[in-house]
Amino acid sequence: MRTSVAIIGAGPAGLVLSQLLARQGIDSVVLESRSRAHVEQRQRAGILEHGTAQLLRDSGAGHRMDQESLVHNGIELRFAGEGHRIDFAELTGRSVLVYAQTEVVRDLIELRLAAGGQLLFEAPATEITGIHSAEPAVRFRQDGAEHVLTADVVVAADGYHGIGRASIPADALRTWERDYPFAWLGVTAAVPPSTEELIYCHSPRGFALHSMRSLETSRLYLQVPPGADPSAWSDERIWHELDLRFAKSGWKLDSGPIVEQSVTPMRSFVAEPMRHGQLFLAGDAAHIVPPTGAKGLNLAVADVTVLADALSRWYTSGDTAGLDSYSATALRRVWRAQHFSYFMTTLLHVDPTADDYARRLQLAHLDYVASSHAAATSLAENYTGLPLAR
Repeated sequence: MRTSVAIIGAGPAGLVLSQLLARQGIDSVVLESRSRAHVEQRQRAGILEHGTAQLLRDSGAGHRMDQESLVHNGIELRFAGEGHRIDFAELTGRSVLVYAQTEVVRDLIELRLAAGGQLLFEAPATEITGIHSAEPAVRFRQDGAEHVLTADVVVAADGYHGIGRASIPADALRTWERDYPFAWLGVTAAVPPSTEELIYCHSPRGFALHSMRSLETSRLYLQVPPGADPSAWSDERIWHELDLRFAKSGWKLDSGPIVEQSVTPMRSFVAEPMRHGQLFLAGDAAHIVPPTGAKGLNLAVADVTVLADALSRWYTSGDTAGLDSYSATALRRVWRAQHFSYFMTTLLHVDPTADDYARRLQLAHLDYVASSHAAATSLAENYTGLPLAR
């Protein structure tokens, strides 16, 4: 098989890149190790930055999003039993959308397949070769047979555990990472949200987040120890703990059947550079952020926006400047997002290793963010998303 751009991974990064390239007349093949059903059901992020939403519209993938998403013009910071609204619209003129990653993926898959795009499911990539040549190749398996896909470039959007980053010699990469001393227990509940906007709550008992997937479905999170067993958390225990952490005079948390729960570790990771020969990394293959700042999906889209523009310039005029600067351009945003995610995570979670002095400093910082126009504006600018590099 031969294509212009071989893309490994049918998550948001790989699918958005394929769609952006198609609109420029550049062909691609997307290889995905899992089934279409599995990919379309993976529960991930639910917040789309202002720029991400606009990019999806511009790429032709925004129709259902605009019909079914929830527009949020702010969030609530809740601590010491009181709520403080951060008004995104007033502070930045921007908003975010609540629209699950599963829905973004479904929309993009339907769009690519309807246009004749080549998406190969249950086709795990097994080896990347020739990345310093003019014709790199990806070996993959499908239907019990071995295949080779050659291309001009290979883009690894195959996640942290994929073969993309692992195909780069260890001495050619530098990595940074941090593991946090807590995790999230995330639950989906068949109950209408008890709030119109997300609530980020700091409590002495630990962090809690009230989000939603729709007007009928709530998505909630509790800070738990790393490695916590989801089965140890009964529905009754989860709702009781959420009640304690969200406690606020005059406000009530509605409960209902919990239909899904899982534990997610909190960690940060960055690999540099994001290019090695004709192999380019995008999304979780190159970086991971804790979900507190709602940056994972948005950062992956930002990567491939830069890469799609660079590839378009290369194919139309032979200009390699965008490809040569891809890693540096993408990493500037990556590190900004890393810092914001770290800021939100350390601001709101209870560090089990912290002393009373550190906890008082944390409350003072929360009070400053809630009462300072400058601090609130900074949070709003980063949360709604800095402009995409185009």
